[in-house]
Amino acid sequence: MQSRNPLQRLVTEPQFIGFAGRMGAGKTSAAKYLSIKYGLQYARYSEVLQEWLACDESDKDQLQRVGWNVMGGGMQRELNVRLIARLNRTQGAAIDGLRHPIDFESLSSRLGESFHLIFLETAPEWRFERLRQRFSTYKAFQLAELQPVEAFIEDLKPWSSTVILNEGPLEHLYSALEAWMTAASAGEQK
Repeated sequence: MQSRNPLQRLVTEPQFIGFAGRMGAGKTSAAKYLSIKYGLQYARYSEVLQEWLACDESDKDQLQRVGWNVMGGGMQRELNVRLIARLNRTQGAAIDGLRHPIDFESLSSRLGESFHLIFLETAPEWRFERLRQRFSTYKAFQLAELQPVEAFIEDLKPWSSTVILNEGPLEHLYSALEAWMTAASAGEQK
């Protein structure tokens, strides 16, 4: 009997993996790693906002304001419709930046069992260090964390397939992602 490659399921059944976590938790690093390593599409909520509402993705403060206008204005489902419409359903995707339970609900209802959420947990001190170029002081970082668009991120944790503690070098994050991918492809993850 021929042994089956544990990651073969990823080839035969496209998987859609969403990433949630606070600012600086490593969502982009994780999504880009899986995208490159497994040939997944890379999708990012802020790119959809940029295209839809013509905002500057490099201006994170503007993105927070626009993101809250969408979320607070009852347009979060429309944001998800636009993100999902961009996905090639035959390829699978790494989706960066879920911020609201509506994001999880939209993706899981449209993508079914092929959608998984990974929550990245990182202490504020680690996240501030990663974002030092953006925030000159810890107080500025804390103020950004208090913006309304950031308020629902923790609500996603209970729906995640796994929570990864990301408080080390990128190699540790990549190793944790590989362990999860192996378990998920063997059917051991929810």
